[in-house]
Amino acid sequence: MKNLKQIIAQITPLLDKPSDELQPLIWQFICYPPKMPLRLHQEQLLNQAEHFSLKVFDEFFTGTYLSFNGFIWGNGRRKILITHGWGSKAADFSDLILMLREINDVQIIAFDAPGNGSSEGDLSNLLLFVQAIKAVVAHCGEPDILIGHSIGAMANVVALGAMSFTPSLLASITPLIKLKENFEASMTAIGIPQAAQDEFLENFEARFGIPASTFNMDDKYRFNAQLNHWLAYDRLDAVSPYAYMENFLATHPSIKTLQCDGAGHDRVLKSAIMLEGLVGAVRKALD
Repeated sequence: MKNLKQIIAQITPLLDKPSDELQPLIWQFICYPPKMPLRLHQEQLLNQAEHFSLKVFDEFFTGTYLSFNGFIWGNGRRKILITHGWGSKAADFSDLILMLREINDVQIIAFDAPGNGSSEGDLSNLLLFVQAIKAVVAHCGEPDILIGHSIGAMANVVALGAMSFTPSLLASITPLIKLKENFEASMTAIGIPQAAQDEFLENFEARFGIPASTFNMDDKYRFNAQLNHWLAYDRLDAVSPYAYMENFLATHPSIKTLQCDGAGHDRVLKSAIMLEGLVGAVRKALD
């Protein structure tokens, strides 16, 4: 979090300067995931896990392979894979993991995506999350349950669309719906001028070969009602606005939903209502 504040402090004096002077800092602002230290109970949870490390290729920032760290609890035959959100880490699911460990015959798998948590890299992006999911599935096997939060929920949808299996349950916690709009809201919040925002989005498309608008759940979600999908949302969520969520859910009425108003985009991971609802959905899917 300290580094992110430093990036914002560097941007502020340049807001009235030519756009090209801002661009390197905007890239850092958008693509740097804040890193929060582990708390004692999180360290203790990770100490109880089997650790593994995998690599994915970072095509767009470093041009090198990045190592990322994974964690496994239990050796049951039914696998549960968890994908965290932006600037988050596997240990942030500590409350959920503890509850899932009470279920018989499960193996819980989580990881720190490249550039996040304990894993290698300074900058990250959605595609690195997707690559990491695919690498974990190749290493650990296809999960029966796939859980994701925020951008991790979007990454799960993108990865699942590229793989040839259907989980017993896909669970999305306050999923990000529109990535471009999220970028724009973040830039607007710190006063980045519209011209500089437009230039960043043009540079994004040049670097990645596709516009940021491509990354949205409305386009990426290509599943029918046969997919058992459970979704928790907060109508007061400022990161993933309800207007986007409402339209997405209206298009996919088969998705089972849980309303968690006031829980908060990130704090929802500690919401008793969300945790009880999700664990109940997991138990039902595994019965």
